[in-house]
Amino acid sequence: MMLKVAIIGAGAISGAHISAYLAFPERCQIVTVVDIYVEKAQKRINEYGLEGAQAVTDYTELLAQNIDLVSVCTPPYTHAPIVCDFMQAGAHVLVEKPMASSLEEADLMLRAAQASGKLLSVVAQNRFTTPMMKLKGVLDSKRMGPIVHVQVDSFWWRGHNYYDLWWRGTWEKEGGGCTLNHAVHHIDAMLWMMGPPVELQAMMANTAHDNAEVEDISMAMLRFQEGALGMITSSVVHHGEEQQLIFQGKEARVSAPWKVVASTARNNGFPEPNRELEHQIQKLADELPDVTHVGHAGQVENVLNAIETVSPLLVDGQSGRNTLELIVGIYKSASTGEKVVFPIGAEDAFYTREGIMQHAVHFYEKKTTVDNFEDSSITLGMKLDF
Repeated sequence: MMLKVAIIGAGAISGAHISAYLAFPERCQIVTVVDIYVEKAQKRINEYGLEGAQAVTDYTELLAQNIDLVSVCTPPYTHAPIVCDFMQAGAHVLVEKPMASSLEEADLMLRAAQASGKLLSVVAQNRFTTPMMKLKGVLDSKRMGPIVHVQVDSFWWRGHNYYDLWWRGTWEKEGGGCTLNHAVHHIDAMLWMMGPPVELQAMMANTAHDNAEVEDISMAMLRFQEGALGMITSSVVHHGEEQQLIFQGKEARVSAPWKVVASTARNNGFPEPNRELEHQIQKLADELPDVTHVGHAGQVENVLNAIETVSPLLVDGQSGRNTLELIVGIYKSASTGEKVVFPIGAEDAFYTREGIMQHAVHFYEKKTTVDNFEDSSITLGMKLDF
């Protein structure tokens, strides 16, 4: 069965979605591209040679058209109404990260998915890479012993003018800064591998972007159920953009970018290399299969498989909500100075977008607004090699 696909939002990230669907021409066809600027939608259709696809300005025109699958590539604050409308109309939905700009909106989306019986997947394209799949496989093997510490460095660099784009740099429209919109991939990967923390303490600042209300750096300390501790640094002020995920087990450590080190104790308790365990872990990693379809294409394949064969989604709506909840926890702790204990419930001041807008620290006022950048080239995802 050929699935009919609609792309909602023709901004920079939409190209990754379109390319992903085009990798499976015998299984799906893009029939519509929607954007409030119709010329942007038409440009995408022309650019990718989407024969027969129509350019539309208002997504509600599609709700009666029996679309099978929708990719939502619009700013975060618009996700909830679009996703809920399409699910109620009977479509499956793949929505870009972050899932929404509040937990209230995420819960509306989850309820819409449950009520419709349709699939809701949240983009986490970096899971669908060989380094991430191998790292997950190694951690699941438990060869490293219990995890005692995890370190997440989500280091990016963005210029001052990055926040001039009309929807960026405000709590209302972007929903947050680098923690929500850049570190989301690393946070998703960490939660996939570790499970959720039980509590955290965080700080954040805006050190280099005085045209944005939101943070450009944050740091969070986490405690997990089994006793492990963790550290997440989210940033758009790090030149060089070095990024890493490090998992310290009782017996060994592994990371992305890939490195394995194992130690045993000498008589005085100081370390010496455990070459045998290092070799075992390396052999396990080498034997795990490479990913066939990488990034967005891998996630699209997973969604198509789930639609066609009722197989499980690797990244479902609940997974997207868990990532958002941890990020909201960082914003709450950094704004109030208090320790945050999970879960964050509907009674919490930070549960709604209005609550976050009211209670989160506003660093600066947004001074400049541009509708579009002439240079629309962007970098996608984490730079983690195996």
